[in-house]
Amino acid sequence: MPRRGEHRSGFPAASAPDPHVSRIGIRQVTVPRNGQQAMKSATVVLSFRPEAFRCAGLAAELADEWVELVQVGRLREGASRSYLSAMRCFLNYVDAQVQNAATASLARAEPDLHHAVNEWVRILPSKYAPGSRMPGWHAGHVRTLIARRAEHPDRPLVGHLNGWIEGAVGVRRGGSTELDEFSRAEKKKLIRAAWAARRATEARIRAGRELAATATTSPVGDPWAVESLLAAIASDRNACEEILARLRDMNAIPPALRKLAPERSTWPAKRALVRILVSQLFLTSMDLHAYRILLMAATGRAPEEVTGLTEDDIEFHPQGVTITFAKGRAHARMRQAFSSDPAPAGMMHPAGARLDAAEILRVLLELNRPLADLVGIRPVPLFLRASVSQPSLVVGLLTRMQGPTFADWLRVHDVTVNGVADIRRLRKSTKVEKALTFGGRISDVADDHSEQTFRGHYAHGTTLRVIAGEVITTAQQRWLDKALAGPTVLDEQAAESLTDPKAAAVLGLSPAEVDALRTGQLDMGVTDCTDPFASPFGRPGQLCPVAPLRCLECRNAFVLPSNLPQLLLFADHLDQLALKLEPRHFHALWGQSRANLTEVLASRTDTELVQARQQIAENGTVLHLPLASRVEFDA
Repeated sequence: MPRRGEHRSGFPAASAPDPHVSRIGIRQVTVPRNGQQAMKSATVVLSFRPEAFRCAGLAAELADEWVELVQVGRLREGASRSYLSAMRCFLNYVDAQVQNAATASLARAEPDLHHAVNEWVRILPSKYAPGSRMPGWHAGHVRTLIARRAEHPDRPLVGHLNGWIEGAVGVRRGGSTELDEFSRAEKKKLIRAAWAARRATEARIRAGRELAATATTSPVGDPWAVESLLAAIASDRNACEEILARLRDMNAIPPALRKLAPERSTWPAKRALVRILVSQLFLTSMDLHAYRILLMAATGRAPEEVTGLTEDDIEFHPQGVTITFAKGRAHARMRQAFSSDPAPAGMMHPAGARLDAAEILRVLLELNRPLADLVGIRPVPLFLRASVSQPSLVVGLLTRMQGPTFADWLRVHDVTVNGVADIRRLRKSTKVEKALTFGGRISDVADDHSEQTFRGHYAHGTTLRVIAGEVITTAQQRWLDKALAGPTVLDEQAAESLTDPKAAAVLGLSPAEVDALRTGQLDMGVTDCTDPFASPFGRPGQLCPVAPLRCLECRNAFVLPSNLPQLLLFADHLDQLALKLEPRHFHALWGQSRANLTEVLASRTDTELVQARQQIAENGTVLHLPLASRVEFDA
């Protein structure tokens, strides 16, 4: 009989744990919240549940790499969420398309994840708009996570995924349509409207705070008085909830308070009334758009650099202010000083509003400090906004995701612009003006980013393209005029008419120059010259250094009938040069002279040419060229 302990059929043997199976559980990381550095909740917890997918093992493996990447790379909220989106996109594809997805793992050869990755990358662009960057980002993020696992000695990676890691990602990066800058007229309209909105905002808040200061603390005071409500909101963060709780019937409210509520609003009447009271004391998102426009125009910085400023980034001094800007994407901090330009003493009405960065920052700090003190935020953010939501007082920073947008601000203030209503176009307008000021020197223009960034994001603007086209056209026209501005050719009849002062004036000749031409005093050999000391090929006052070799390309040259023998000899000389020089070399040196000479000879009659040849033979005429022009060809 079997002894005690030998009956094992009811107790399955314990198997060793598979080292390739990852732990299934929630993965969490704590990362800095985007755009909320100055708020109490400076961080956010991101979670990922591998058990939510059929391929839970594969999801856990990628999640472990994601957690380590976020912690080691110190990624912020946006980058961390982008990796989560890429992981979910790939895992959903594995769940739907891979057989035996429950056993999928980077440590197993079956199922083949290499084939799954290739197919996922192949169909990824079809899920997004043409030219989208999301397919490239998703594929790149997944490859980064798998590459991290491949570099770890204790985490196996089987199959052919190493080839995908080392090679191309398999999908194009995509592109985006770059924004064009605002025109100068549009920028002026924006600044003018922002300045008017700023003045109205400051007057409203100043009046509201002065009214709140007059509130009485006596118990017999009117609790529904506007000044009492404003004082309560200014001193207690929870006052908005209490006011909304007491506003049960709008008809029972005193008329002085009820008339503050807007007649037409998408908000309920009670909440709209509380929002009006809050806006009498603090800045709202709609107010901050005007200050952002003015500060961007005054500093020339990007929107995110301006809206992320706090009082710790500002250092006031008698000459102005020094600001420390943080460029999140470049992980860089840069200090820049801005000087104040006070109006001259005695000037009561300046010509226009001045974009003084120091003055704008002082006003923003003055307006935002009471709100920051109310909610206990330090350091004080410059672009702090107040709003009412469900039904508390909500304090946050100006962001693109919450509150009225820049397009809403344009519509409210009746400002129209061509193209997309995007505040980033104001930054590009500043970069264009800077490029014009520095004469297009990229090293000076790209002082707050790289030259590659300028070429990729700013140099494509319409203004710079138009100016570049004008420069090219001007240069081409200059050389074209120089090439076409050849000698003035006169026949026998035209030469005889030089005695007429009117005819000479048409040619731009003075009586003294006409006499010098007729007597041969200005004969340069091949042609005559009206002013050898004003040559376009030399310095003013210098005797022409290229005569007579370049006389046929000079605007000062006059071809008279007496020059025909020398012109024929010069034509023979050019024919000989054409045989000795390489065609490309000859055309570069003598092509224009030969073309002009051909046109001059074509304007002469056959009889004139024959007579000139006879004169050369009878008189033994030779070509008058400097000795230096023949040295190159004597061999």
